[in-house]
Amino acid sequence: MSPQQQPPVASEEHHIDPRDFRQALGCFGTGVTIITAVTEDGRRAGLTANSFASVSLNPPLVLWSLVVHSPSMSIFQEASHFAINVLGSHQAALALQFARPSEDKFANVDWIPGLGGAPVISDTVAHFQCRTADRYYGGDHVIFLGAVESYAYSQREPLMCSRGTFGIFATTP
Repeated sequence: MSPQQQPPVASEEHHIDPRDFRQALGCFGTGVTIITAVTEDGRRAGLTANSFASVSLNPPLVLWSLVVHSPSMSIFQEASHFAINVLGSHQAALALQFARPSEDKFANVDWIPGLGGAPVISDTVAHFQCRTADRYYGGDHVIFLGAVESYAYSQREPLMCSRGTFGIFATTP
């Protein structure tokens, strides 16, 4: 089917309840990240997200998305770089701290400025420092495409999320 023949994403004939759809999406377990950025004038943003995904190995590209009415949108739109901080199983409290509105989400958080000044949080299981390569609008979100310019990782246990609950990955026998 060509793009011109694709059915519409939603229509009056196929109503999808947003809350129920969110519940269905919660069945997909994901890692937990804190995405950070800073503007040239020093305004910082950080938020908890599970919308992170790899796009390409060559060139190294990743993506994440942000709801268009986010209070942090202007900072992420203006920033030249962003950092994806992949949280460890020991960082659930940090995930909650960055998920809630706050005057200073970075209070009592150990971090260093990364590329473009984007905060790189200490003690995470991985981080990806990215130059903002592009932005795409998709429904009620902006999809940020990042060109990975630096990364690091450890063998520590990642924090996972499923159905709105944090946990760890368990292998099957």
